[in-house]
Amino acid sequence: MGITQEQLQALKDRARRMRIDILKALSGCGSGHTGGSLSAADMVAALYFYKMKYDPKKPDWKGRDNFILSKGHAAPLLYTVLAHAGFFDPAELCTLRRLGSRLQGHPDSKHLPGVEISTGSLGQGLSVANGLALAHRLDKAPNRVYAVLGDGELQEGQVWEAAMTAAHYKLDNLCALIDNNGLQIDGPVAKVMGVEPITDKWRSFGWEVFDIDGHDMGQIVAALDQADAVKGKPTAIVCRTVKGKGVSLFEGKVEYHGAAPSKEELAVAMKELDEAVCK
Repeated sequence: MGITQEQLQALKDRARRMRIDILKALSGCGSGHTGGSLSAADMVAALYFYKMKYDPKKPDWKGRDNFILSKGHAAPLLYTVLAHAGFFDPAELCTLRRLGSRLQGHPDSKHLPGVEISTGSLGQGLSVANGLALAHRLDKAPNRVYAVLGDGELQEGQVWEAAMTAAHYKLDNLCALIDNNGLQIDGPVAKVMGVEPITDKWRSFGWEVFDIDGHDMGQIVAALDQADAVKGKPTAIVCRTVKGKGVSLFEGKVEYHGAAPSKEELAVAMKELDEAVCK
């Protein structure tokens, strides 16, 4: 597909602006998942504004690519990218987790356009992605399916059943992106239940695997382009990321897995993210 330096910079700026809106929404409601929403912002920005086909005016368009946020607790990220992509008014982000809002703590496909499936119980998203990929094959359709999983989520056995299934059926229209930020709610993934070597495990299950810096936009788009060319097997992109990426207060700190920024922390974050545009 190829990308210019100008387009690459636009993607970086999009991810930065997404981080700003994520943090504003989280701070406004006083709860939610900060760290994992920020760590996956770059890969999700690349998917929606570089790679995927969709029509926000026709969310159920049959020609669309599918996105599954398997790590459903990162709902603020999904809501923000959908708002930026035109699925609903960005002003609605201020209703995050409010009573009666469509933007609840985990994505709800019944009420919000652009949400393919309600997620939250970890380990299930890849199985759903398999089903969609198989359906597209049966329809002889060119649609692709993308799923974002957390590294702590890889502790779930269903992930590996789904990985085995995808390889068995040679689902080359499926791409899984692993948000490998090294932290989960109970602490470092390596201490809770180690999942490394992640790359070798996916490869041993019969997947094509790319191991990249999940915050290097050039590497992300290159891996997505390479995934398009893979035939006869699914693709996993292991994205090495930093929990809370983009704001020094939150980076690499497990306590911000499920905590929202205070007003004071938000002010510091906005200053850092606003200044980032000039670098």
